Amino acid sequence: MSAFMTWIAGLPALAQIPLVILAFLIVVALILFFVEIAPRRGTRYTVIRLVVCIVAPAVVFLALGSIPIAAIVAAIIGGVFFILDFRARKGSGYLFQLVGFLGPAIILLGVGLIYPTIKTTIDSFYSGRGRFIGFDNFVWIFTQESAVRTVLNTLVWVLIAPAVSTAIGLAYAVFIDKSRGEKFFKALVFMPMAISFVGASIIWKFVYAARPAGGEQIGVLNQLIVWLGGQPQQFLQNSPWNTFFLIVILIWIETGFAMVILSAAIKGVPIEQMEAAELDGTNAWQRFVNVTVPGIRPALVVVLTTISIASLKVFDIVRTLTAGANDTSVIANEMYTQFKSFETGRSAAFAVILFLLVLPIVIYNARQIKKQREIR
Repeated sequence: MSAFMTWIAGLPALAQIPLVILAFLIVVALILFFVEIAPRRGTRYTVIRLVVCIVAPAVVFLALGSIPIAAIVAAIIGGVFFILDFRARKGSGYLFQLVGFLGPAIILLGVGLIYPTIKTTIDSFYSGRGRFIGFDNFVWIFTQESAVRTVLNTLVWVLIAPAVSTAIGLAYAVFIDKSRGEKFFKALVFMPMAISFVGASIIWKFVYAARPAGGEQIGVLNQLIVWLGGQPQQFLQNSPWNTFFLIVILIWIETGFAMVILSAAIKGVPIEQMEAAELDGTNAWQRFVNVTVPGIRPALVVVLTTISIASLKVFDIVRTLTAGANDTSVIANEMYTQFKSFETGRSAAFAVILFLLVLPIVIYNARQIKKQREIR
């Protein structure tokens, strides 16, 4: 491949374009062949497969000049066609297509998820210098006051942010449902979702900004406090309240997500149930608790679990505003801090703890999805 690209680069610019397009078309043709033609039945397609089994090794031999490699290619292609095409259990080509479509995803999962998980777990038992130390990294995390504070801060995030975001989003969705300016109100609340966590953090940095008393305040909150006769406050320096001020940013972002999902779920609640409950003499609150909430329970589970995972792995907000100073660090930020300090073992240990915290939420969500499928 590198030799081919070098050869292409040495040609005139106008000659490079058609050759690159031709190479792209050849790749597309090969993909279409393996997806559409190779799995089909019939004499014609059998002949096509036979030609491929002959032509492909010949091309390899001409390109590399190696008979063993050409023979290996011929054996692999012939074996794949024979086993995956003609011996498929659910008809010709089924297993071939299954492997063809799932293969890339499985490879990507293995390379991007399974291998890093195993490697990180192994690294958590080693020091930053590569010496095996067992559980010392975990012992360090749960015996150092700053590390324990980091874990506790993460738990505070996951307890407060999902609950508050979901509650506000649900209330907003209920109040604006079928209202006159519903689309406008939804767009207004959903807008923060279009902003990155870093961008949102910078916005709120100006909201929380503080200057010495007597000077002109550029922070919105401190300017309001000064107008009311108070003194400027360092919102991001005073522990433990600074953690709650950081959580407000995530709530501001995720409320729009919760509102959109729950609003769609509310519209899916059968109107007949609401009318029946109203005829039974129930008030609005009773209809909401006994009809609306049970009807949108699957959506509530999805919203809570999604925001909980986002809260567990929050990094951008903390890193942008405080970098973990003043007792505001969380696990994801501490992973980065330890890694930059060449303490790869401690960084990996924090990653394992984060994985263990996320795992119950993922398992619960998977079980709920399974129950919904069984009901359907």
